[in-house]
Amino acid sequence: MFEEQWTFEALRKWGDWQLEPYIQNTEERLAQLDYLLTGMMNWDYSQLKNNYNTVIEDEKRLRFMVAVRAIKGGVPVQYALGHAPFYGREFNVDRRVLIPRPETEELADWVLKDHQNSTVKVLDIGTGSGAIAITLALEQPNWRVFASDISDDALTVAQENAAEFNATVQFIESNLFEKIDGQFDVIVSNPPYISEDERDVMDESVWMFEPEIALFADDEGLALYRQIAQELLKHLTPTGTAYFEIGYLQGPALVKLFSSLENVKVELRQDMSGLDRMIKVRRIVK
Repeated sequence: MFEEQWTFEALRKWGDWQLEPYIQNTEERLAQLDYLLTGMMNWDYSQLKNNYNTVIEDEKRLRFMVAVRAIKGGVPVQYALGHAPFYGREFNVDRRVLIPRPETEELADWVLKDHQNSTVKVLDIGTGSGAIAITLALEQPNWRVFASDISDDALTVAQENAAEFNATVQFIESNLFEKIDGQFDVIVSNPPYISEDERDVMDESVWMFEPEIALFADDEGLALYRQIAQELLKHLTPTGTAYFEIGYLQGPALVKLFSSLENVKVELRQDMSGLDRMIKVRRIVK
């Protein structure tokens, strides 16, 4: 046991003092600390505020301090905490997988809304933490959901998340379509799409800690889309639809790429910030 007892407010102030030399913006600094505390306690922000004067358990205090020291070293707060939010759930994440982003939630939501009254067979390519595939399986338990990734480490994390949520997802270790058999009504993917040229303008914590294999792609970030396009129609049912997250500058190039496929309709969609972020490729029966 620690000799001294600390309240949540005192621990929050300690964290603020620790991080001040590393995160200059006060609002951002406190936001990370509150995210860490609420995530650690499984609280919302109002619960944290109501418990400022509550004494924190020694075990939680130690965990918080270790996490703050990790953040001081540049570790993203989600990795320091060990999980990240996605579609109302907390997914386990570490340096083996990409941290789920809000833009990817919008992609999953597009799939769910388009097929809410259907029973479909789904493939999630490059599943990472499993956030997309598991979300689809939980939101639509009657769907048959498959998820693939080239990384065995990522699949381990995804399988752990699926087990924690009791989600029925079949996982496949595969480089894109290499070991994928059959056709799917829905194919969804958030592939690596960042060009190496963008590294210098990225947040340093992203390329230092998140897996490069999940971030960067050749050909100005378009290489994986070109490979997927080559075999996409082979793996989509005659009335199937594919959904992709894209880089905000890649919309015109990818509309052109996928529009070159036979008998498809391509739709580009913006995210909540108004940036090109998603593309849908739907097969049309003629």
